[in-house]
Parts: sequence; C-alpha cells; structure tokens
Amino acid sequence: MKLLKEFKEFAVKGNMMDMAIGIIIGASFNKVIDVLAKQVILPPLSLLTDGVNFSDRKLVLRDAVTDTTGNITTTEVAVAYGKLSEVFLDFIIIGFTVFIVVKFMNRLRSKAHDTKDKTVVTPKDIQLLSDLKDLMEEQNKLLKASVAK
Repeated sequence: MKLLKEFKEFAVKGNMMDMAIGIIIGASFNKVIDVLAKQVILPPLSLLTDGVNFSDRKLVLRDAVTDTTGNITTTEVAVAYGKLSEVFLDFIIIGFTVFIVVKFMNRLRSKAHDTKDKTVVTPKDIQLLSDLKDLMEEQNKLLKASVAK
C-alpha cells in the first residue's frame, strides 16, 4: 500500500506528466535532428567530397570470399567508420542545439528573475523575495539612522 501511495503522490505532483512530455518531445527532437543531419548537412558535405556517401565508408579488413556459384563462403570484415562519423555528427548537432535551447531558456529565466525588468512577468515567489529584501534593506537603514542619533 505504501508503494501505491508513493506512486499516487508522484503522479499527482506532476512529475510523471513532466517525464512523459519530456520523453515525447525528446523522441520528436531526435527525428528532427536525424533529418537535419542526414538530409540537410550530410548532402553538401558529400558534394564537397566529390559525392562520397559517409554512411557507406568503411575500412575493409578482409574481403568477402565467394565460391564459383556466387555463394559467400567467408563474410567481409570491415570497420564502418562512416557510420561512426554520421553518428558523431548527429551528436554534435544535438549537443549544439541543446546548448542553444538551454542558453535561450537561461536568458529568459534570468530576465524573469530580474525584478527591475518589467518586460517579463516576474514569478510571484521571486517578487515576494525581492520585496522582502527591499523591506529589510529599508529597515536596516532606519535602524542605522536611529543608532547614529
């Protein structure tokens, strides 16, 4: 019963929904990055390298051996470094995109936390803390003035 109660608290607090939304957005984001890398960035790179398709690039360690009937008797052994370069490019694109998104979100968050910036609505908790800080500073000034007299 305790496990069920903990799960209910977890679901009600919104953590489960936040995770589900994050996973759905992450899956969609993966598709966008995949198309961006394979359909937008790699074709111009392939054109610059005289039509080389990166995903087909490999270092053959042992060629496939076929018999007289055309059946493969020994399979090819190769290091597919083209796939590695493609995945690495995907990783770089995803990392850079996440960096840009986080940087943008941090800029918005810092604007929202700046109580003097009136272009963005400041969250209530930050506004209350700022007001409390201002009142305490004013009270300290009054106390220092009364002690000085």
